[in-house]
Amino acid sequence: MTCVFTFSVRIGIIWSVLVLGSCIFFVDLAYPQRKPNVIFINVDDLGWTDTGYQGSDFYETPHIDRLAQSGMVFTQAYAGAANCAPSRACLMSGQHTPRHGIYTVANSDRGPSRERKIIPTPNNEVLPEKILTIAELFKMAGYTTGTFGKWHLGDDPKIQGFDINVGGSHRGNPGKAGYLSPYKIDYIEDGVAGEYLTDRLADEVLGFIRSYKNKPFFVYLPFYAVHTPLIGKELLVNQYKNKKVTNGHSNPVYAAMIETVDANVGKILAGLDALDLTDHTIIIFTSDNGGIRSISNQHPLRGGKGSYYEGGIRVPCIIKWPDQVAPASTSDYPIVNLDFFPTFREILGIELNDNEMDGISLLPLFRGEKLPQRPLYWHFPIYLQAYNPEKDDGRDPLFRTRPGSVVRLGDWKLHEYFEDHGLELYNLSVDTGERNNLAGKKPEKTRELLTLLRQWRRHVKAPVPHEPNPQYNPEKVKH
Repeated sequence: MTCVFTFSVRIGIIWSVLVLGSCIFFVDLAYPQRKPNVIFINVDDLGWTDTGYQGSDFYETPHIDRLAQSGMVFTQAYAGAANCAPSRACLMSGQHTPRHGIYTVANSDRGPSRERKIIPTPNNEVLPEKILTIAELFKMAGYTTGTFGKWHLGDDPKIQGFDINVGGSHRGNPGKAGYLSPYKIDYIEDGVAGEYLTDRLADEVLGFIRSYKNKPFFVYLPFYAVHTPLIGKELLVNQYKNKKVTNGHSNPVYAAMIETVDANVGKILAGLDALDLTDHTIIIFTSDNGGIRSISNQHPLRGGKGSYYEGGIRVPCIIKWPDQVAPASTSDYPIVNLDFFPTFREILGIELNDNEMDGISLLPLFRGEKLPQRPLYWHFPIYLQAYNPEKDDGRDPLFRTRPGSVVRLGDWKLHEYFEDHGLELYNLSVDTGERNNLAGKKPEKTRELLTLLRQWRRHVKAPVPHEPNPQYNPEKVKH
């Protein structure tokens, strides 16, 4: 049954009560079986390797690891973009970057002008109100919706489907010393001096759940952590200072921030148990993009946040849905955060005739069925300057990425760069780190993927910058 029948069904119920007279009852057939609550946890800048269940011996995440054991782990999950705002726009809309026009944070001409060969595509900083969001989808199904943390897609998420907003606005990070109260973000009241923002957001979520426990709710929990500035609880930081460094994981402050996120995930799980809501709640845990490589090495993946190598777009992902998703299960099927919109649409039973969804529903995977192989696309027609030229592990030391597009199909992944028409082809099944460029050795596969990529760009009307930058000066480029 879809939501379009709700009004007529309720009229029928009222008429039955009037006619039968002696029957004192009310059955809300809009929810013949109560639809599941949904909690979507989106950690900021958490890398693919930055949890215990993903193999880290340095970071301590017992609650997240327990969540992984109780649900399905996706080993090849991707963000729709390699940095904060565009990834969140892809998640909320279920649409690729060319459709909503958000490609990066702030301006698109990042980095010194003398180092940019072409003029990048202008960037949109606000998710257009005409685009249907996940939150609005849940509202259509009768859910109460709340967001707790980083929004980064406009000034107020309440105009795009959320009933409750704590801490979300255009801001992309909590600001200097912003993890400690008094806070620097919007739409939040200060706590006691020194209160930690991650703790506060989880407490707000628990308060929301208690208030709306008797009706379906959608919680979006985009922690500001573990985004910079790195600020951890002193006791935890000191504990990690004495811990053995493993696999490029060594930063005690970053580790303390991860452990605090983990503790609050545990607090929310315990809260659901206490309210007897665990069996009625879907929990999704993921990250908005890859980790910053200079803070936490993502080996064996290349690159990090802002890069379209695997380290910038491959993210941790767990989905727990009691009685629907097998515990301790794993899927190697490549998914992307664009898939959550159509997945929720199918769960909610909502028909959308005019909405363009670029992802697919993941429900068949939950049932143990196979989904057909499909291409995944990314488009980034702008520049993103380097964080750390020595540690970013990019194509060159100047930029984490330059304007280009990427397609993955099966084990194969192709990068196309617009400045120099460069092509990079990798077989991820044997080269997860994208070290061995096979574009010259596999011309047929290169042509196949390049044709797919260019057809897709035409389909979504993706802008491809080509106008030379008059300020580009290769003689003054620093290497």
